[in-house]
Amino acid sequence: MKQKREEIRNVAIIAHVDHGKTTLVDELLKQSGVFRAGQDVAERVMDSNDIERERGITILSKNTAVMYKNTKINIIDTPGHADFGGEVERVLKMVNGVILVVDAFEGAMPQTKFVLRKALELKLPVIVCINKIDRPEARPEEVVDEVLELFLELDADDAQLDCPFVFTSARSGIASMDAHEFGVNMEPLFETILDYIPAPEGDPDAGTQVLISTIDYNEYVGRIGVGKVDNGSISVNQEVIICNHHDPEKQIKVKVSKLYEFDGLNKVEVKEAGIGSIVAISGIADIRIGDTLCSPTNCIPIPFQKISEPTIAMHFMVNDSPLAGQEGKYVTSRHIRDRLFRELNTDVSLRVEETDTTECFKVSGRGELHLSVLIENMRREGYEFAVSKAEVLYRLDENGKRTEPMELAYIDVPSEFSGAVIEKLGLRKGELRNMGSISGGTYTRLEFSIPSRGLIGYRGEFMTDTKGNGIMNTIFDGYAPYKGDIQYRKQGSLIAFEAGEAITYGLFNAQERGTLFISPGEKVYAGMVVGQTGRSEDIEVNVCKKKQLTNTRSSSADEALRLVPPRILSLEQSLDFIDTDELLEVTPSHLRIRKKILDPTLRKRAAMKGKN
Repeated sequence: MKQKREEIRNVAIIAHVDHGKTTLVDELLKQSGVFRAGQDVAERVMDSNDIERERGITILSKNTAVMYKNTKINIIDTPGHADFGGEVERVLKMVNGVILVVDAFEGAMPQTKFVLRKALELKLPVIVCINKIDRPEARPEEVVDEVLELFLELDADDAQLDCPFVFTSARSGIASMDAHEFGVNMEPLFETILDYIPAPEGDPDAGTQVLISTIDYNEYVGRIGVGKVDNGSISVNQEVIICNHHDPEKQIKVKVSKLYEFDGLNKVEVKEAGIGSIVAISGIADIRIGDTLCSPTNCIPIPFQKISEPTIAMHFMVNDSPLAGQEGKYVTSRHIRDRLFRELNTDVSLRVEETDTTECFKVSGRGELHLSVLIENMRREGYEFAVSKAEVLYRLDENGKRTEPMELAYIDVPSEFSGAVIEKLGLRKGELRNMGSISGGTYTRLEFSIPSRGLIGYRGEFMTDTKGNGIMNTIFDGYAPYKGDIQYRKQGSLIAFEAGEAITYGLFNAQERGTLFISPGEKVYAGMVVGQTGRSEDIEVNVCKKKQLTNTRSSSADEALRLVPPRILSLEQSLDFIDTDELLEVTPSHLRIRKKILDPTLRKRAAMKGKN
């Protein structure tokens, strides 16, 4: 007999990147009394990872729980970036409703559409939270209309269309049911959650069924499965069977050694949990996302959608440059292999494949940001390795024709830069679908359909073309027939001619050929890229060249040589810059771009072969 558990609500917070999800969770935690009076609490307390804090984005979905009027509200904070969409898809199976956060100025953005579609497909009720209503340029009424249009476009049913709208300023900690009225606290949002999000229901007397939706990993206890108890109850030392909807053969008998529930930001050990509870289970080595833990008498797996497939790949390889092994702690192929396969414990959207050589691994992910976060984490942990340029993963359709991943790109730019953006994306096989003015005509919103590979390496160029004022958002849009070849980079590289240390005199002569990436005193080697030239072909330069000291003097000989400050590339900019015949050497303290073939003679020979 199914029963509702009224003292629990399970809700996920979903939104486009930077619309204020994590800040909203902060306020819900503060106003529910999770933190003691006077406790020093960091901003965006749910972003626990260093990279999340630095970039201001959520990468991993996280669980927390607050108490409000004797009701426990389990809240899941999800990522907003399209590259981490795999995280959003699966956590929605744990909840009974969602809070959709939309910026009161930006309105419905591409990722809003993606996450909302997933929620509507699962028939989840939606509370729409129009956030940042205290922004000077906020336009809440228009945004409400945009959101309702989005609901209609995504075929929402009548119950979903009749959703409540709450107007908030997460930073100020206020919520209101009226767009023209600022509230005093978050109470209207708490009340809406209790009224509108249904309580979880299940059969407490049936056999145990717990669907694992997230995997956490801890060095001490190993894999930790997080999921919701759908039926029955689960207790410590209980014997359960692991089964999977997509793998009927899988049936493994295991024992629950430790059981936790969430309370604020902590996991609290419990002996038993009933229907509707979100629990963390440790001590099961073979647990995977999508597995169902069942009692031996009732082994029925819960259906679980397959995680979206990766769309781009990079090769991670052992660093074999002349400077290899000088800065990293972990440099061998065994170290790199173990680290990449360990990442699969928690990241289900990632694929790692071994190649013909033991020195190289093919790593596939959902986008450039997805893979760059992994590279950044690895270099901070002391790994040293090299990566190739990102390449898209092609597929064959039923007629045997090659298809490639496509993206929808939504671009907001000041109107005077729209021509440059349209021209550049046209060269990268982008098709302009829509064009309209926003913000009173000062900005233009462009909508493109473009191959994923057309966007590789474009972001840096885009920021230059729009003088840093453009905003670009992209979202995966399925596979389409191959659009033809794209030339990634029109400008060649400046390549170091010999190994040694960069000297001011050598750099002064080299800077006339293009833009430099290095400063005096940096170590270089033959085949290393030290800058970018204005020409289409590569140029070799000698940055280690010293001034010949003679007894001849000219009037200007002793004047100081003036160097233009070098262009220091970040990890993303380096990944954007490298061409198909180059690698990025990644160490804990340096990023160096180099040619795959360091020897100039062999490099020219390979280029001639490629042309023939």
